[in-house]
Amino acid sequence: MKIKNMILAAVLAATTIITGCGGQDSASTGAGNSGNKIVVGLDDEFPPMGFRDENNEITGFDVDLAKEAAKRLGREVEFKAIDWSSKEAELKSKRIDVLWNGLDITPERQENMLFSKPYMENRQIVFVRHDNTSLSIMDESGLAGLTVGTQSASTAEEYINEKTALKESIKELKSYGDFTSAFMDLENGRLDVVVGDEIVGRYYISKHPDKIDALNVVIGPISQFGIAFRKDDTTLRDEVQKTFDEMVKDGAAGKISEQWFGKDLVTRSEG
Repeated sequence: MKIKNMILAAVLAATTIITGCGGQDSASTGAGNSGNKIVVGLDDEFPPMGFRDENNEITGFDVDLAKEAAKRLGREVEFKAIDWSSKEAELKSKRIDVLWNGLDITPERQENMLFSKPYMENRQIVFVRHDNTSLSIMDESGLAGLTVGTQSASTAEEYINEKTALKESIKELKSYGDFTSAFMDLENGRLDVVVGDEIVGRYYISKHPDKIDALNVVIGPISQFGIAFRKDDTTLRDEVQKTFDEMVKDGAAGKISEQWFGKDLVTRSEG
């Protein structure tokens, strides 16, 4: 009887070890290990990348890309609105599996997240009110003495905060939960300028003609958008990357871009 108990204990111990080694696989089966679902975290006030339409449904360029990728993978996809300033914590805690929402690839973010290859380029530029003809801004030094708005935890905010001389020259830097709120304050005269993503700003302008102008003034380096995953979730990253590469090759990604921007802006990455 004692020998039988020892054998049973050994089998149970082996089973525990095998189960414990399955962390990598379970990480790619959906937030909270919820089967075959991929949970995409996004800022739902970030048009045209991800936002809510008139029916309160989440839509957008990145949303359509993610839907197409999930369909090809044969997996369900859920879009979850999150506090964008807590995006890394949401990913690490496994409340979401992917960040797919116009996320710039930066060295700091690469330390904590695993990225896809870049799929789109983006510039941080200056936006002014259409009727403001007094401002003459040629480069970032032109922001001196102005009240500047941007989105909290955005690439623009990070860049300004890192450039001590630039930040100190600005009269006031106001951070908003989303760019839409910043543009509304710009329209209403509570800001002198907004610094933010060119793609997002130009989309906003297309919906609010004769309200805001985009200046061809680049603030900081030109960035590249990537899809972010948990640092150790190479399985899901590789699956999505392979599928996205196929979407680029067969023209599906380009067609989605044309629907949103009128042209194919998707980056063709090598390797």
